[in-house]
Amino acid sequence: FLSVTEDLVRRRAEHNNCEIFSLEEISLHQQEIEKLEHLDKWCRDLKILYLQNNLIPKIENVSKLKKLEYLNVALNNIERIENLEGCEELKKLDLTANFIGELSSIESLKCNIHLKELFLMGNPCTEFEGYRQFVVATLQQLKYLDSKEIELFLRIKALQDYPEVQWKIREQEEAYLLKRAREKEEAQRRMQEKKDEKQKQMDSKLGCDSPDSPQEKPNQAEADGEQERCRTVENDDDDEDRKFWEEPTPYTPESRLETHRYIEEKRRAKDNVRESKKREKTAWTLVTAEGKILNVNVPKLHFSLKDDEENNQIILDLAVYRHLDTSLLDVDVQPTYVRVLVKGKPFQLVLPEEVKPDSSSAKRSQTTGHLVVTMPKAKEIILAKQKVSASIKHSHCNTQQKTTRSGQVEKLEVDPSKYSFPDVTKIVQEKERTGQGPIKLQPQKVTEAKKSSVDFENNEDV
Repeated sequence: FLSVTEDLVRRRAEHNNCEIFSLEEISLHQQEIEKLEHLDKWCRDLKILYLQNNLIPKIENVSKLKKLEYLNVALNNIERIENLEGCEELKKLDLTANFIGELSSIESLKCNIHLKELFLMGNPCTEFEGYRQFVVATLQQLKYLDSKEIELFLRIKALQDYPEVQWKIREQEEAYLLKRAREKEEAQRRMQEKKDEKQKQMDSKLGCDSPDSPQEKPNQAEADGEQERCRTVENDDDDEDRKFWEEPTPYTPESRLETHRYIEEKRRAKDNVRESKKREKTAWTLVTAEGKILNVNVPKLHFSLKDDEENNQIILDLAVYRHLDTSLLDVDVQPTYVRVLVKGKPFQLVLPEEVKPDSSSAKRSQTTGHLVVTMPKAKEIILAKQKVSASIKHSHCNTQQKTTRSGQVEKLEVDPSKYSFPDVTKIVQEKERTGQGPIKLQPQKVTEAKKSSVDFENNEDV
């Protein structure tokens, strides 16, 4: 059975910032609740409680709600009024369209001295002779019964005729309880018959599908047989559905619960079929049997792949929908490819170079909503820096000398005339040679030494 859960209460407490301890009003209608519990522990400050159109068979676990003023349990399976003595501030009670036939159970509401309004319309007890007089005489604190004001003369008349009316109510109540006992027995018998029938159907299906039976037939014949079997199953389901809804049944708590269970079973079966179809559709081929990675764009999104040589990285710009929630995106960066799941649909792209997955990052653009995936390349590349002219260097040295002479703190520096260092800026002379392997460092004064030699020839092609 379904009961009141903390998650359900928190979802229904959005108006109170999902805080349940200080909740004063909550609506739990149409939640298919079959057992009323936990609210007296979680929500002690409740004043208004809506529980209409559920499957609650009994009023329970509300006696500790001392501040409760309005309780609505209309359209449920309640058969008697009970366990409300602790609701000291109860002013309004709605029991419309339940199965209350034990009318004498309203005597338990005598303790609720603040009760002003009571609704019992649609219950079997309202058909009893003397129903209104009995309720008015029993609950003298009431001001309204079934939306009608209780006038003074009606109360006086009801009190005068109370002994006789009470005797009539007791007789009709006993007859109703005997009828209910027979209905319960009949419901149990019908449930047992349906269980046995289902079991027989399952056994017959298992017998037909057993592997021992000879089924050596061609593939085409097997496919035709499978289609025929599916059609027969669908026809059987339609016949069963038609039979269930056309079969006359009494309106009882058992029949109402049976109808709910039947609808729930059908809904689950449809959901299972829908899920299986969805799984079949989502069987996309991303990697071939030989291990080859494929380029896939199932969500049909525009994209651009940029090779950022300056920062030694590859940038993917995927035009994701601007208002799509980021939780619906799943990014997976691998050394040779990148995969993005957009609402479960895969976008996969093979990269031109190997990248570092651990150093990669994915961000959403705040203006366009695009997904930008930055992937650093696995191979480190040293790029040439811009050459600085000699005049700028000399001026820089002069300014440093001036600053030191002007009284500022002097710094220890190496005299460039005494020591020579390899020029790092000339490691890569041409842009085309970027990343083509290690290059030997050459000292600065090699060319000068060659010029001074006698046999040196200046070949411009070298």
